[in-house]
Amino acid sequence: MADVITLGWRERLALPQFGIPVLKAKLDTGARTSSLHVDELETFVRDGDTWLRFMVGLGRRAARHVQCEAPACDRRVVMDTGGGRSERWFIRTQVMLAGERFEVDMNLTDRRHMLFPMLLGRTALAGRFTVNPALSYTLPRPAHTTMMDKS
Repeated sequence: MADVITLGWRERLALPQFGIPVLKAKLDTGARTSSLHVDELETFVRDGDTWLRFMVGLGRRAARHVQCEAPACDRRVVMDTGGGRSERWFIRTQVMLAGERFEVDMNLTDRRHMLFPMLLGRTALAGRFTVNPALSYTLPRPAHTTMMDKS
């Protein structure tokens, strides 16, 4: 476990497949799944598969939005912080954090009343990172030029 990187409870990460170079995220070991705040979520069919089209807000108060599309990988019930249950769509996408690029299953939901547009849960963190709740923003901002690669 010597290769595991220690991060703070909040960090900046990138979603390279969507061309999103910087997004603030809460690293939450109490949450099993990862969540991303989206606006205008709609489903459509492409080549017989269910796809999702949604908007992700960037910057302070989501002043700018990026339209994204991804194939749906699942739809299941998730329990929120208040104990309420709701059915949510899941996608699989790449996350870039601390120089590591890895795939994460995340649900798409309305997080507008939360402090962070993204929550990275323990399933995504396990085996890669430990979280020290005394730390915050331990990493430099991701470089815009390397994050915009959508491959």
